[in-house]
Order: sequence, then structure tokens, then C-alpha cells
Amino acid sequence: MKIEIPEQKKLVYETLFPIRWGDMDVMGHVNNAMYFRYIESARIDWFRSLGIEPNPAGEGFVIVNAFCNFYKQLEYPGDILLKLFVSDPGRATLETWATLEKPQTPGVIHAAGGGTAIWVDFPKQKSVNLPDWLRALATT
Repeated sequence: MKIEIPEQKKLVYETLFPIRWGDMDVMGHVNNAMYFRYIESARIDWFRSLGIEPNPAGEGFVIVNAFCNFYKQLEYPGDILLKLFVSDPGRATLETWATLEKPQTPGVIHAAGGGTAIWVDFPKQKSVNLPDWLRALATT
């Protein structure tokens, strides 16, 4: 199945993951829970590339919702090309989106998902405004 990402989403990060033997389930394909792990790992890697490190004494993102739609099975052995997009920066929120495909079949989406990230002050456990530099980065 081929899925197009709407233009209002901005591609911000791409990464390649190897499919590991242990990522599969008894049915012989990648377990559904692993797709969330791949998306999470890419999102964290992108945050870290921006200098956003987990810091319980500071500010950063938390995910308040996550979803994934499954279109085509992934199996071991192989690789996954994950493309991460952002959109709709709000006062404290940023929407993240991801597509998962095999590098040898570009554009054929095996799964698509994402989540809402909220910028928080961790000690206060309250949302705060997105930093201006981050809002600018997410605007198309």
C-alpha cells in the first residue's frame, strides 16, 4: 500500500533500523508492539540530535497519545527506513508522525503512526510553552 504524507507535515529525521530476530512474534512477523518501539527510538534520536536530552530537573517532551496503523507485514531479516515528520505546533504541543518502509521498496509504507508530544517543566509536572526555536523548526 502506498501512503502519501500531507504537505503540511515537515520531514525532520530519517533513520534505518535492522529488524532483529527477537522483534518477531510466533506468527513470523514483527510484533505490533515493536512498531511503537521503532517510532519511539526515532523520535528520541531526533530530540537528542536537537540537544533535547532527558532531564528530570529541566524541561522536555512527554508523549500523551500514540497510534500506529499497520498496512503490510515486516519480517526478519531486513531493515526498516523510518521517516519522522512534525506538524501543528501549538502552545505546548507538537504532533509527530512516522512512516516505516523497507529501503529496497521506497514509498511502500508498511506502517504509519505518530503521537502528540507536550513540552513540560518536569519538576512542576506542568506543560509550558514550546521554545521559540523549536516552534520555528516545526513550522513548514
